[in-house]
Amino acid sequence: MEKTEYTELNETVLRLLPARKKRSNKGTYGKVLCIAGSVNMAGAAYLCAYAAYRSGAGLVRVLTPKENRVIIQNLIPEAVLTTFDTENPDDQALSDALAWATAVALGPGLGQETWAKELTRKVLSSFHKPLVLDADGLNHVAKEKELLKDHQGDLILTPHVGEFSRLAQHAIPDILSDVPGYAARFGKENGCICVLKDAPTAIGDPEGNCYVNTTGNNGMSTGGSGDVLTGIIAGLLAQKALPLDAACLGVWLHGRAGDLAVEKEGPYGMMARHLIEHLPEAMVVQKKKGDQEDEKLSAGMR
Repeated sequence: MEKTEYTELNETVLRLLPARKKRSNKGTYGKVLCIAGSVNMAGAAYLCAYAAYRSGAGLVRVLTPKENRVIIQNLIPEAVLTTFDTENPDDQALSDALAWATAVALGPGLGQETWAKELTRKVLSSFHKPLVLDADGLNHVAKEKELLKDHQGDLILTPHVGEFSRLAQHAIPDILSDVPGYAARFGKENGCICVLKDAPTAIGDPEGNCYVNTTGNNGMSTGGSGDVLTGIIAGLLAQKALPLDAACLGVWLHGRAGDLAVEKEGPYGMMARHLIEHLPEAMVVQKKKGDQEDEKLSAGMR
């Protein structure tokens, strides 16, 4: 099989960072709704929301089962919280939260129960703004693929290879033989952006183009790392980054934060929260370096 052509991502993607205005407020930088966390997976909701904030979003709301209220409020008091009863979900609360949001992250730790499947269906059919679909959100779609066609807005899927295998109905060894190719074909066939997580991660767009990441390390192979990526991409979308820009920049920043974290924590002791802790450094320090290089180039052209 002929290998797929792709573009490698490097630090030039930092030019895609949404601008921060001198005169602004929290509403300027968008609102992320994280629909995440089953009763025993509150941590996934926390990591997603925390990453969205640390990527620059102005406001983050968490929509999660009522059992997670105390955990989420203690872990991230900056987040707005909306809870529901899984035995009797409140459709109006969901509608209000979706109307509030600029971008949605759906799926981290959501679970496989019936209520989670119905929630996924409702969001895909009624929310027409940018949406990042991850984890259990993807697993529900894998069982009911027509749900992808229900979403009328920009859609970014972030499957790991196992999730992609279920979603696209391809064997894992085949996928691993050409990760860029599978990401590009899936994006084109489904009119979405497919962030196929592997080492390295490949991003396919609706035109069939592919981009491959160059940051990251094996210390990132830890629970919650994907939840962090979902939050980063959603946070960038909320700031009005174009979907492909948000995906490429988000993946690169995620890996770069991991590279910074591994220098301090080592590959054995790294946890997902360490990625978030190093995210500001991945954005600000590297951007300054890039600006300095631009200044040198400009000076040389005078």
